[in-house]
Amino acid sequence: MIIGDSQAVADSVARRLGIDEIAAQVLPCDKAAAVKRFQEGGRRVAMVGDGVNDAPALATADVGIAIGAGTDVAVVAAGIFLVRSDPRDVVGAIRLSPALYAKMRQNLVWATGYNLIAIPVAAGVLAPWDIDLSMAVGAIAMSASTIIVAANAQLLRRLQLRRPSVTDTERIPRPA
Repeated sequence: MIIGDSQAVADSVARRLGIDEIAAQVLPCDKAAAVKRFQEGGRRVAMVGDGVNDAPALATADVGIAIGAGTDVAVVAAGIFLVRSDPRDVVGAIRLSPALYAKMRQNLVWATGYNLIAIPVAAGVLAPWDIDLSMAVGAIAMSASTIIVAANAQLLRRLQLRRPSVTDTERIPRPA
């Protein structure tokens, strides 16, 4: 955790959140350097910030997360933008991330498989056996493929992203 507050405040927050490594009383200009120190040894660092002073650290971090009330500079520097100004939404983003990646892979596999079959059929590969699809059938099949991909993505809405309270942090996923 990188924080501009006093060491006592940082220790209190870190203890409540289960954070082991802390950089307290960090000046805005030193936040990016602190992120780099945390990254040493191959560790991945996520930075949450909202101000101009956080922008260099957001850009340096492996994952930069700007919160809702953030300045335009912070939003541009971050890779993720949380619409609301509630830092607990970071937990939801962490929970959503592997599900999004899995859904992208599913849709990529589906679209690739579909196109590996549909393109040769549309090109007339099966014509020697008197199998010829009309353009209308091809258009319907292509639309159906798009609907399947969109419907599969909608399944993400079932994912539970309950925002924890500070006293609920034992349920926050810890990086391996």
